[in-house]
Amino acid sequence: MKLLACPINGLRPVAEFAYGGEVRAEPAGAVVDAQWADYVFNRNGAAGVKREWWYHVPSGTWFVAERDTARDVVLRTYLWADRPREGDA
Repeated sequence: MKLLACPINGLRPVAEFAYGGEVRAEPAGAVVDAQWADYVFNRNGAAGVKREWWYHVPSGTWFVAERDTARDVVLRTYLWADRPREGDA
């Protein structure tokens, strides 16, 4: 059974989670339809380490998972409020 670590509830079966997409910054300010469509529909599909939104359905917890998509390995999970900030060691 594949497990995923929820930052609140610990290791849980992956069937308890829903994928929410890659963590990406929204377009800033007023944007034209083409820019918004690019943000909504286009993704970087290259294999590598990605920051992704995941949702633990039973507890209603959204969190970030850093996952190596080439190896399908979760490197770490954390709540958005606990995310690493620029300049942190």
